[in-house]
Parts: sequence; structure tokens; C-alpha cells
Amino acid sequence: MSDNKSNFIQVETHLHSCFSLDSLSEPETILKVACKKNIDRVIITDHNTIAGALIAKQLDPQRVIIGEEIMTTKGELLAFYVTQEVPSMLTPTETILRLREQGAFISVSHPFDKLRKGAWKLEDLCEIAPHVDAIEIFNSRCMFPHYNHAAQTFARVHHLRGTAGSDAHAPFEIGRSLMLLPEFHNNAQFKNAFTQAKFKMRLSSPIVHFYSRYAVWYKSRNSNNFP
Repeated sequence: MSDNKSNFIQVETHLHSCFSLDSLSEPETILKVACKKNIDRVIITDHNTIAGALIAKQLDPQRVIIGEEIMTTKGELLAFYVTQEVPSMLTPTETILRLREQGAFISVSHPFDKLRKGAWKLEDLCEIAPHVDAIEIFNSRCMFPHYNHAAQTFARVHHLRGTAGSDAHAPFEIGRSLMLLPEFHNNAQFKNAFTQAKFKMRLSSPIVHFYSRYAVWYKSRNSNNFP
């Protein structure tokens, strides 16, 4: 456990493995880095797949929570405790319904980051707000702080929980932003832990986006070596 005095654990809520098009991080590498940095839980949230998270879960069942970052027709959703993969490009309503049916926790990743195609229009975000559990109030890969500030304001106005994560696509990004929560072992306990949530929030260098572009390029040249 990360902090024996307070009984809090460190949680990375947003990271990608090589099962995302724009990452080269093997599940084994992610777990080694998490262990080295004393990160107690990692939620692997690959783009529109849970394949990488399933592999990591087999390697370290206690540390890994299965997640997915899902592109809908209006913007991206971030889901934790996923048991069944949800395909991309469904409507937000259908995506949320499928996640609710399996008891997943639903957040909204970097909702106001207009530099990413997963950003939400305000009217669409307001429409789904009553049906999600949280808003990602801090994403380390947001290049401009006001994107995170807008998310924090939205969460406060709509009385939603806030998640924070590194959105790590490379091993060196893991743990850039973390949530500190009381020990939890399931989704219900995870939700309850938010009442005592603390945050370690740091922006990453804009250079990390070049790593993602490199990963896409590298995979296009070596497609037989990647899922």
C-alpha cells in the first residue's frame, strides 16, 4: 500500500497499452512501471478495446482494473470496471446503456479539449450529465490548462464526481496524475471512496503527443508485430 499512515492508495485512472493504436506500451511494461512507482491500481483504458486490460489483469489481478475509452458519435467516454467490450461509434445513449447493464463506472474523458476529436459540445455533455458518474477534471495530456478548468467547473455545477489521470500512452507518463483514495475492492467501494479523494495532478510536456504520432507511424510500418 502506498501510504500506510493514511491508508490511502494511489490510483492511475487513465492509461493506454499497445492495444491502442497510438501506444507501444506492453502490458508487462505498464505493470513494472506501476510497481516501481508504487501505484496500487491501474485502470487500463485502451481505445475501444479491453484486450490489453484483460492481459494485464491476468498478470496482476489485484493491481489492474479493466477499463475502456470509448468513442461515441458525440465524444469519448471513459469506463471503469468493464466486463464486456463496448464498440465505438454508438450513440452516447446506447453506449451508456451498455455500460450500465454491466455495472461499469462511467466518466467523460477530457471533455473540453478541443484539440482532440473526442471533445464534447456543451449541449451534448449537458444531455448526458445526469447519466454518468463522473467527469475527468484533470487530464495530464491537455495542452492548455483551461480545458481542465472548464471540466472542473462543469463537474462542480452538475454535482458530479471528478476523476484525474495521466492519459499515459508511454511508460514514462504513467503516474503523472494520480488519485489518492481509501482502499477499495469493487466498483461500489470505488464510488464511495470519492468522498475522501485527493489528487496529484501534473500536466505533461506537449512532447508526449509526438510519441503518440510516432507509435501510429511505427505500427503502420510494423503491423505484423502488434495487435
